[in-house]
Amino acid sequence: MDPSTTGVFSSEGVPVKERFDCWRELVSRTRDSEVTSDHREDFRAEMRRLELGPVTLLRTSFPPTRFHRTARRVRRSDPEAFHLTLLLDGGFTLTRDTGRTETFGPGNLHMLDSSHPFDLRAFGSRAARAPGDLRIEAVGVDFPLALLPVPPHRLEDLLGRGFSSREGSCALLSEFLLGLDRQAAALGPTETPRLGGIVVDLVAAWLARELDAEAAVPDDTRQRALVENVRAFVGRHLHDPELTPAVIAAAHHISVSYLHRLFARQSGGETVAAFVRRRRLEKAHRDLADPALRALPVHAVATRCGLPRAAEFSRAFKAAYGLSPREHRHLALAGTANG
Repeated sequence: MDPSTTGVFSSEGVPVKERFDCWRELVSRTRDSEVTSDHREDFRAEMRRLELGPVTLLRTSFPPTRFHRTARRVRRSDPEAFHLTLLLDGGFTLTRDTGRTETFGPGNLHMLDSSHPFDLRAFGSRAARAPGDLRIEAVGVDFPLALLPVPPHRLEDLLGRGFSSREGSCALLSEFLLGLDRQAAALGPTETPRLGGIVVDLVAAWLARELDAEAAVPDDTRQRALVENVRAFVGRHLHDPELTPAVIAAAHHISVSYLHRLFARQSGGETVAAFVRRRRLEKAHRDLADPALRALPVHAVATRCGLPRAAEFSRAFKAAYGLSPREHRHLALAGTANG
């Protein structure tokens, strides 16, 4: 079997004796190391790879495994790449060439580079009911060192450390990676290189904040990261009918005029108000088609999306989708029932 560089791998479709080697070969395309596992005789794993220009997004699920990048391996071949990993379930114990060992749990994010040896041992969730249920779930991104505007030597103290994915700019980066993973199947070839650039911008903004070195990051990078921060903020507050450009600007400590200029420059001319309106309508469109919300009245769905004025919501929805909210719900739920 020759897995494609972009796509989904599942061990279920591979002969048992070939599963581990096939999965290991996929991992080694961007994370070259000696990979071993006590579960290789019945290795059940899944992986989704998404190429975002020079950035590779990996979503993996696998049993306890060891990844050992030796000094000899580094000397033999060094792609000079960063490896960023967000652990979703299970645990990691990482030992770097400095001798420092750290253990990471769900919600931790850490970064390594290919230029230094490391020994990473992945172990299953302690909540697993049986040994066969032990799983590690993670989302990672790999990209060339040269893409980061922060000099590699400045990052030495950050490599191999665990960071909470629930705090500050690290939370924004983690949310973006998880969103990419959820939308991977729907992304088109024209979108992916741009999204790869956004990933690098968010990584750069996060690292610069950790280093207190925002001045080292180019203005364009900071601005793109700020716009992504605004978009994430809007997504979290769609329910609030008072979500205005003034509120958004104040939350990000910038002026309304600067927010408008920045957003229009980074969003193809779309205004902040138009973006908020579009996201609200998109959420209403999804919620009205959700069977779990079929008992919720249309006006209540609209209110949940920050659109409390029924007549205004109905007009905007029909202008955007060609159907009234009720018509859309009826067709969507009828299709679900027939399916």
